[in-house]
Amino acid sequence: MSPFTQYRPFPNPRKAEYLHAPFGPGLYDLRRISTKKPVLFGIGGNCAKRMTSLLPSDKGGSGSRNNSRKRNYVARHRNDIEYRTCALRTKEEAAELERTIKRELGHLYTFNT
Repeated sequence: MSPFTQYRPFPNPRKAEYLHAPFGPGLYDLRRISTKKPVLFGIGGNCAKRMTSLLPSDKGGSGSRNNSRKRNYVARHRNDIEYRTCALRTKEEAAELERTIKRELGHLYTFNT
């Protein structure tokens, strides 16, 4: 497992800002800038692609995500959201890390993925 990256401001796709995330398996972690409160975390076999679904399509997001509450929350607070990622070798490793975070820290997050 690689270490988590430093937190970065969540990009605005309408301004062609970049999302820095693994193209392979990984985990992402979002928090509010103003409060440092954890918002949500998740995994993807292609972490960068999965993160593009964190915004609704009308706000520049893409992909599919069944939870519109998460998408709308991130869109509403995008200017106050920062993220970090962790690249992993396999999606199974990512899933194991996600389970660990959920078990040990999930209660701290706005959305316990």
